[in-house]
Amino acid sequence: MLSSTVKKRSVLILLLALFWASSGYSQHDAQRNAMQALAKKSEKGFSRAFLNPKVDSGEAETLFVGMLKLLAEDQVDDAILVARKALELGIPPGRFFAGPFNLTSKLRDHEDFGSLPGIDGVGPIIHGPMLGDITATGAKVWVRTKGPETYHLIVGENSKEAVETERITFSPENNFTGVFQIENLKPDTEVTCFIRSDDVALFPGEEAITFRTRPAVGTASSFKVAFGGGAGFVPEWEYMWDTIRGFKPDAMLMLGDNVYIDQPEHIQTHDYCYSRRQNRPEWRRFIREVPIYSIYDDHDFGVNDCIPGPEIEKPAWKRRVWNTFRENWANPGYGGGEKQPGCWYDFPIGDVQFFMLDGRYYRDLEGGSMLGPVQRQWLLAGLSNSTATFKVVVSPVPFTPDIKPGSSDPWDGFPEEREKIFSHIETNRIDGVFLVCADRHRTDLRKTERPDGYTLYEFESSRLTNKHVHEVVKTDGLVWGYNEKCSFGLMEFDTTKEDPEVRFKAIDIDGKEQGNFLLKASDLQLP
Repeated sequence: MLSSTVKKRSVLILLLALFWASSGYSQHDAQRNAMQALAKKSEKGFSRAFLNPKVDSGEAETLFVGMLKLLAEDQVDDAILVARKALELGIPPGRFFAGPFNLTSKLRDHEDFGSLPGIDGVGPIIHGPMLGDITATGAKVWVRTKGPETYHLIVGENSKEAVETERITFSPENNFTGVFQIENLKPDTEVTCFIRSDDVALFPGEEAITFRTRPAVGTASSFKVAFGGGAGFVPEWEYMWDTIRGFKPDAMLMLGDNVYIDQPEHIQTHDYCYSRRQNRPEWRRFIREVPIYSIYDDHDFGVNDCIPGPEIEKPAWKRRVWNTFRENWANPGYGGGEKQPGCWYDFPIGDVQFFMLDGRYYRDLEGGSMLGPVQRQWLLAGLSNSTATFKVVVSPVPFTPDIKPGSSDPWDGFPEEREKIFSHIETNRIDGVFLVCADRHRTDLRKTERPDGYTLYEFESSRLTNKHVHEVVKTDGLVWGYNEKCSFGLMEFDTTKEDPEVRFKAIDIDGKEQGNFLLKASDLQLP
């Protein structure tokens, strides 16, 4: 029987849920807003979060957040009862082993925790495995465990030839996350690996993680890369990850607003927002098969349209958010590392090179720089030194002028730095550059004519799972735009042809093609 206190709380929460609007123009769901209020210890804000919200993540999620509030108040007996109800309504049992850890740990310490439905069936790996940073000779595999463990990977099915990675100790200090680094592989080769604790398989019958290494750098090849941003948490649209997986892309670029947090000073909300996505079965299937490459934008780094300034340690939350970001991905790099934090890096696939940009950490409107001097120099030097057939500059926000009229949040806010990049391409006679971006909640293809260079094409997509949608802005260079359903961008490269090409496709959440454009290397050459 529920106690009278928890009965009142549960009934109130469920009644509020019945009156929630099922659609609207805001992306932020009531449960995330309640988590923000909980992190701030705002009673009024917590209650207000459930009044006429625009997005509803469901009764089970409401109960989960209500449980977290009870835990914050040390009412663990009542929290156990609410947890049971949340499990009955479909909350994945793995959520109770994840963040925010300072609260869920109280639940796990309760004597009745083990008797909750499904808890005894939770395996040692609660999030992942996630593939990342696949190269011609290596790869990374990210996981999160449900408690302190030490694991390693066995690479290879033949015991005589199999090799082990270094062991990783998963602990509270790293939020029980870790990245296995696989090295010394052969190019363009199928690889099978297994997570092990000593000699014990962690996933009997289904433990294999498989992937194919990249072709040697510079090799002409054909492959597919999907991308998008704007991945707000809307349970009914989480099947997007299965849709993308069905196209069998060789990589997925997550271009910011990968989760909606908007609370840089309270890492509790980061842990909550990451863990609810990471526990989704659709997401877990996806990241196990498709290598993920990520950068952040305003909603998963700071707050809406944030301009944090050029300093490394100010505001003080910058480095904490950066560390949390690193804990949740398996990227090739993170800016300049500890001395120069950020999320920029580059990586090749065959003879195509991708330059992933950080548009937030050093954003300085007064100084006129989105990238900061260190990242800008890295980008310009990288473009100059690249011998790739296609050089793909990937930004969290659009370069195209007037794409968000009246706003300085896209590159329109930094026109001089944008021009430095574009002029550098022309002055140094760099062929093969095109642009990819996110931020606008739709999928667009646009082009910018350059008087002294070739036309710069920009492929934009940022409505992976968002409720909130943006109208298609009709700039002079609009080729096509789509905003009726959630969608993603797909790039199909074929550099084996005499005139190498990339085909841009807009694909909606149901797998239907909504836009198609062929771009050839000969279109991206200076006269």
